[in-house]
Amino acid sequence: MSTLTTEKKSRIFAEFGGSAKNSGSIEGQIAKLTEEIKHISGHLQKNKKDFSGNRGLMAKVSQRKSLLQYLSKTKLEGYRALIEKLGLRK
Repeated sequence: MSTLTTEKKSRIFAEFGGSAKNSGSIEGQIAKLTEEIKHISGHLQKNKKDFSGNRGLMAKVSQRKSLLQYLSKTKLEGYRALIEKLGLRK
């Protein structure tokens, strides 16, 4: 089951990816994964014994980490702007 509605996904891609239909942009994918991670984290705080949910969370965190590493190697300024906008690294 998807945690994000299509309207929310298109809004995320419009804000971070340039347009609502640009779902292939790295920035948009990272922003979408960040929203999903926030949603799953909130779920896991209420349901501490949901181990399959925890496994899904770790998979999404790993995927986001890989995309962030790729972005930092290809577009460093875009990487810095994105982590500032999403508030990932403190």
